[in-house]
Amino acid sequence: MGSRKHNMATQLKEARKSRAFAKLTNCPTSPRKMRLVADLVRGVEAEKALQILKFSSKEASRNLEKLLLSAIANWQAKNEDVSIEDAGLYVKSICVDSAGMLKRLRPAPQGRAHRIRKRSNHVTLELGTKNNSN
Repeated sequence: MGSRKHNMATQLKEARKSRAFAKLTNCPTSPRKMRLVADLVRGVEAEKALQILKFSSKEASRNLEKLLLSAIANWQAKNEDVSIEDAGLYVKSICVDSAGMLKRLRPAPQGRAHRIRKRSNHVTLELGTKNNSN
């Protein structure tokens, strides 16, 4: 490997150390419903986001709460020497993308059939710190 390529690889490796994220794939909720909950916690501090998700009545909030706890655990694994309270963690970005659909048929009048699309989604959540502005 050339020196320029090696330097770039080490820079990318250092940048990934400060990045903490978690992914949720093939969640059986429609992306539109998941985005409603994701918009509530985007840019909010991690502790406050956990409280918002815990007391939300929507089904999607349960999955996002588990995902946020996973992202916090991933951040802790990378930064063992720093406490969570001092770091000032917040939800830097949260992205909801559509995943594959299950296509089902529902009987309709006069021998016809209507297609039912059961949608699912992928969610990617990234945490940042207020101190380092990652």
